[in-house]
This record gives sequence, C-alpha cells and structure tokens, in this order.
Amino acid sequence: MGKIAWVTDSTGFLDEELLNHEDIYVIPMTVFFDEEEYLDGVTITPAQFFERLKTAKTIPKTSQPSIGSFVELYNSLEEKYDEIISLHISEKLSGTVSSARQAAELVDIPVTVIDSKILTYPMTKLMKEGMKLIQDGGAVADVEKHIVDLAERFETYVIIGSLEQLHRSGRMNTAQYFLGSMLQIKPVIQINDGALSVKEKVRSENKATSKILGYLKDAIAKNHVEEVYILYGLDDSKTKEWEQLIREFAPDHITINAYPLGVAIGVHAGENTIGVSWMNK
Repeated sequence: MGKIAWVTDSTGFLDEELLNHEDIYVIPMTVFFDEEEYLDGVTITPAQFFERLKTAKTIPKTSQPSIGSFVELYNSLEEKYDEIISLHISEKLSGTVSSARQAAELVDIPVTVIDSKILTYPMTKLMKEGMKLIQDGGAVADVEKHIVDLAERFETYVIIGSLEQLHRSGRMNTAQYFLGSMLQIKPVIQINDGALSVKEKVRSENKATSKILGYLKDAIAKNHVEEVYILYGLDDSKTKEWEQLIREFAPDHITINAYPLGVAIGVHAGENTIGVSWMNK
C-alpha cells in the first residue's frame, strides 16, 4: 500500500484530531457576497459571514470548487503521494463531487472520488473510518465500499433557522415560503440518500425538536448507536439544551458532541439552524 492523501471540502468539519493532519487537504467552497468573492474557511469565517449577512444588499451565493482548482491540488500531491481519496459533500447538494471526478480524469495520480451523501462532521466521521481501515491494512477499493456502506446508515434531521434565507437562496419556492411564514410552520428537514426532503411540518420549534429527538430515541432503542452529533448554524446556545434532552433517554456510553454547519451551509439554512445526526450500526 502506497502513501495516501485525503482530500475533502470546506463543508466538512475537522476536529482537533484531524485539523492539522499532514495527509488531509481541504479545498474551499466559494462564497459570493455583494459581488465580492470569498473562500469558505480561508478568507471568511461563519461569524464574519453572518455579520455581513445582516447588511447584505444582494443574496449571497455559493459555488463548488472549480475543476481547475481540483486539478491543481491533485497535481501538487503527486510527488508526495501514490494515491488520493477525495471525499465530498453529497452530490445532490453540491456539484463538488462532479468537479472532483472530472479533475480526476485529467491527472496522472490515481484519484478515488467518493460521494459522502452527507455534510459537515458526519462527512468527517466517514473519513476517519476510512483512514482507520487503511491503517488496518485495507485497500482503497475496500475503503470506498466501506464508506459508501456507512453513508447509508446515517440519519440526519434539521430545523431550518430561517425560511426566508432558504427561500432567498433558491432552495424553497415562493409559495412554500409564504405558506410556511403565514402558518408559522417549522419544517423538519431530513437528509435522505444525500438529498434534502421535508420529513414533518409542525407549528412550533418545540414540536419540531420533540419530533427529531423522538426519531433519535427510536433509533437508539432499535439500533446500535455510539455517537450523536448536534449540528448548528452559528448560534450554539441551544446545543446544551439539546444535549440535556438527549441525555434523558440516551445510555451513558453514547457520546454527544456539537459541530457547526459552516459558511457554505449557513448561506442556505441560517444561523439559528439546529439538528442532529447519528449512524445506525
């Protein structure tokens, strides 16, 4: 087994274990703000993004990394590595996987591109599982199969922080937005097979929270759940409350941690977005 480089994108969240890992490379999403261009996590942070959003004249937009930026990164890794595993945000949420696959055809170093079918920390969790398999002597083909299998086991539910922002970003049509606003509906959004879908429509955030935690409680009772990830936009004030609510029914062996969704997701969902994700083993 040769030396392997891991490439991911800025929609993932690298914890302390991976943040300065010598074999991990992050390619940033692009954020367009009032005709200015920023690189997610490089030239703009989530706090800076949401602060600018308050006075923005135009709707912020995001763009996946270009094919050229992938080619440049892959080529730069050729001297140091034998292969690349490139793991990215769900291709049903972004064109990043497509850019990576096209770039992989243009370079000499072997590149395996994997659609995580997820985003933020759960995507990073998949990378950790793949790295562990490599350390245990697995081949790249084994890693791809393993990650694809694990990706199918995630359940992820989110309460969107701002229906207006979801509408402005083009992810919700005008009729849905006005109906939701007038009726004060809080949709529970599910990531299912890599795509966003409405799981429930309820009339308050408390009811939406109860629904989501009910799904988690059922999963813990039926499946082997080891870790729970609370996901939030910018405001992390509710994460402690959610952790306490989960602790009321979750066994002590289950770890619970909170992770930010980041700028690229915040463009569409809003700073008050909160949700939960876990893997059914």
